Amino acid sequence: MVKLSRRTSSRLPLTLLAVPAAAGVPAGILWWLLAPGGLNLITRDPGLAAGTNPAVWLPRDLTLAAIMVVAGCVLGVFLADKKRANPQAALLLGLGGALAGSLLAWQAGMLSAMLWGPAVDASANASIAFSLRALPVLLLWPAAAAISVFVLELQDLLGKKPGSGADAAAPAPGRTAP
Repeated sequence: MVKLSRRTSSRLPLTLLAVPAAAGVPAGILWWLLAPGGLNLITRDPGLAAGTNPAVWLPRDLTLAAIMVVAGCVLGVFLADKKRANPQAALLLGLGGALAGSLLAWQAGMLSAMLWGPAVDASANASIAFSLRALPVLLLWPAAAAISVFVLELQDLLGKKPGSGADAAAPAPGRTAP
């Protein structure tokens, strides 16, 4: 019987850069749909519908933060796949895609507010308009992906029994095994 082997490509997995970056657009639209100050589908509280209420600003940023953390955890699961030819390059491309996706999510959310939201006079304060006050939120997607990969790899290493499988250390050349 002939055993078919999977060919590994030496090309960089550019889909790990493009897919998270493209996922930023629906993530940004989702942010506008769910967040207070946007369409406000989570609370549906009329008091939190307008950006003129300063109590809206923190939950608006936290909504995007939650979306970024979930997206990072999902990406981390895909990046921790053991079947990649070059896992370090895949990780770097995935983290770059996550950073690009978070920037696109931020801009797509603000564009959604401008296109489908009511006109807002933000002359008193820029945060009255649908915006992001805490820019470090944009780092949560790549950070959550990196932490997820770390935890999954650590869990995989701790779950292996010593001396089992192909990871067992081979004796040095010229030496015999005890």
